[in-house]
Amino acid sequence: MDFLQHPHRRYNPLTDEWILCSPHRTQRPWQGKVDETQQGSGISHDPGCYLCPGNSRANKEKNPAYTDTFVFTNDFSALYTEMPPGRLNQHSLIQAESEKGICRVICYSPLHDKTMALLEYTAVEKVMQTWIAEYQSLSEHPEISYVQIFENKGAIMGCSNPHPHGQIWANQTVPVIPAKEDSMQKQYAEQQHKCLLCDYLAYELKEKTRIVIENGSFCVLVPYWAVWPFEVMVLPKKHYTGIDKLEPATVNDCADILKRLCIRYDNIFHTSFPFSMGIHQRPVTGEAFNYWHFHFHYYPRLLRSATIQKFMVGYEMLAMPQRDITAESAAELMRGLPDVHYSAG
Repeated sequence: MDFLQHPHRRYNPLTDEWILCSPHRTQRPWQGKVDETQQGSGISHDPGCYLCPGNSRANKEKNPAYTDTFVFTNDFSALYTEMPPGRLNQHSLIQAESEKGICRVICYSPLHDKTMALLEYTAVEKVMQTWIAEYQSLSEHPEISYVQIFENKGAIMGCSNPHPHGQIWANQTVPVIPAKEDSMQKQYAEQQHKCLLCDYLAYELKEKTRIVIENGSFCVLVPYWAVWPFEVMVLPKKHYTGIDKLEPATVNDCADILKRLCIRYDNIFHTSFPFSMGIHQRPVTGEAFNYWHFHFHYYPRLLRSATIQKFMVGYEMLAMPQRDITAESAAELMRGLPDVHYSAG
């Protein structure tokens, strides 16, 4: 049995789920969907952009002439702070309940064409500081239990506006996936008396085959159980339950590693690489959650080139996730890429 060549299953200890890995399928011919390449606009200010400084948004509110990050409540929020309480239980199989929350948008920069890969390091640090401030602020709301920071980058990820930005959805309840990670980290801590992700990171740093890049405080790796072709996790080497616990120097290291990662993504296929990114960290219900080890997930869609996507269809939707490119080969490819953006050469 060769786990780098033959079909096999891999276990995800964060969600208690399995994925199917089929490395031999990388050889199959492709006659499927081919997309256009994802390139930046090259325009620093777009008069028609809802997010650029000084422009009016869809609800007619005018953006300030912001010079770094800009945060506002989403004009089309998925959750509302004012909701009448309600519960439906017509049958054990027919249940519903009301859900409160707050949805915010964070513009990373006034520059319309600067993704995180192209921002100056100081601008990425400012994004980090804004995430921390928003996490702390939203955590203080008594009805908020979880703060999900995320970004959808690129049109094929469903991003409705090309201006570099992210979102925060703060929920009254803990959403399904963070709740799974909470349960598994808590179970591991109770059984092993150690942190799940501290143990996993120590193993990966010793093994080295799935490490992409690292600095003094952070590590980027392709998790053994990765589903998406170039999926990675970003993990602090020290145990922190949330981004609000980071020291100033560690915030700088986090900004450094995120920018370097985004540059490498763009360098894979010489395109503005699309992905969904999210930070998973402790819930904000008032407990300590000392077993939580905060981390970033990056889920990119590109598969073989800048124009070919990975889709979750058929078997993946009906049975279990499946991938062709092994975590080891993806990490090897990304590890060999330069820290200098392809457009600079």
